[in-house]
Amino acid sequence: MATKPGYSASKEQLLKRLSRIEGQVRGVSKMVEEERYCIDVLTQIQAAEAALQGVALGLLDDHVHHCMTGTKADRDEKATELMSAVGRFARR
Repeated sequence: MATKPGYSASKEQLLKRLSRIEGQVRGVSKMVEEERYCIDVLTQIQAAEAALQGVALGLLDDHVHHCMTGTKADRDEKATELMSAVGRFARR
């Protein structure tokens, strides 16, 4: 049986945050449709990106605290996987 992800305890909160981000992105789309001022659109895009980054950092934290368990070989494999994810995240 597979283990639950580290964010299981905060799944509802995570889904609420993602729903708010989804609303932010829809708002950006509406701003473009309405031909709003470019700087205002860019500001809202940055806010949505920051919100997504906050979610991603929270998931990384959960992964480190809840998922990196097991034997040394398991932890080494999970550490390699984690560092790959951090590398992708940092390139943004």
